[in-house]
Amino acid sequence: MVATIYRPAKNVMQSGPGKSKTWVLEFSPSGDKAHDPLTGWIGSTDTKSQLQLRFGSCELAQNYAKKHGIEYRVRLPHSRKMRIKTYADNFKY
Repeated sequence: MVATIYRPAKNVMQSGPGKSKTWVLEFSPSGDKAHDPLTGWIGSTDTKSQLQLRFGSCELAQNYAKKHGIEYRVRLPHSRKMRIKTYADNFKY
C-alpha cells in the first residue's frame, strides 16, 4: 500500500494562507469498491483509504511513514505567482 504525502490547497473561500501549512499523509485505495444492490450504496473493506493523518511538516510525515514501514511518495506544492497591482489599474485602458 502506497501513501501520498502532500500539502492541500487552500479553500477557495479563504483569502489568506490559514490552514494551508499542514501536510497530509493519505493512503491510496487498495481494494475494489462493492456496490450494494439493496441500498445502492458503495462500500469497501479498506478502512485505510478513509484515513488522513495531518503533520506540521513534510519531514515529520516522512519520518512517520519510515517508522511504520509505509511506502510513500511526496507531492510538492505548486508555488503561487503574486501579481501586485493597485486598484487604479482596474480603470486603465
